[in-house]
Amino acid sequence: MRQLDATDRQILALLQDNARTSNSQIARTVGLAPSAVSERIRRLERDGIVLGYEARVAPAAVGMGLLAFVAVRGDERPGDLTLATRLSEFEEVQEVHHIAGDDCFLVKVRAASPAALGRFLREQLGEIDSVMGTRSTIVLDTVVERGRLPTEASEED
Repeated sequence: MRQLDATDRQILALLQDNARTSNSQIARTVGLAPSAVSERIRRLERDGIVLGYEARVAPAAVGMGLLAFVAVRGDERPGDLTLATRLSEFEEVQEVHHIAGDDCFLVKVRAASPAALGRFLREQLGEIDSVMGTRSTIVLDTVVERGRLPTEASEED
């Protein structure tokens, strides 16, 4: 991963605040020409630093108001991510994390209701032969949920 300079970090901060900010507005803020900002953004995308752009939708507005974290234990050999790939294919699954400990994966799941979550666990996860068990935690209230990362240079830079 290439080193980011202060201008790249400032551009990343602005894009994280609002990905729809125009190149000309970013250029005014960082003190560059719009063409230079456009080139920097293309480079950030090409280098895999900017991974994409998406609209954040209120889950309840699309009938997916229940959030749960499901710990999944599988029977695969260490380092085998076949189960992770299978888990990531379900539309209810928002994130799959390979974790250390008794479980293999931590999965962020959205569902319409507790009953819908139960069906998902039984009818979809339960049908995967390599799933040996699950433990679910239903979220009662989300206090903070961020996708934004700090862009300031750390001590290690």
